[in-house]
Amino acid sequence: MEKITKFLKEVVAELRKVTWPSKDELIGSTIVTIVVSLIVALFIGVVDRILTLIVHAIFGGGFGG
Repeated sequence: MEKITKFLKEVVAELRKVTWPSKDELIGSTIVTIVVSLIVALFIGVVDRILTLIVHAIFGGGFGG
């Protein structure tokens, strides 16, 4: 039980050292994260569509038929 108590006290001490972001920093980071996620999703979708068209052009309309 002593180890758990010591651990929790150390956790609290470390959390007091943390510099938490301001509301504006948090909103800015969230917007950047959402925009980058949308860009990556769009890129992956475009690449997937291009590769699908290439595979259909090579193998015809269906697989295994």
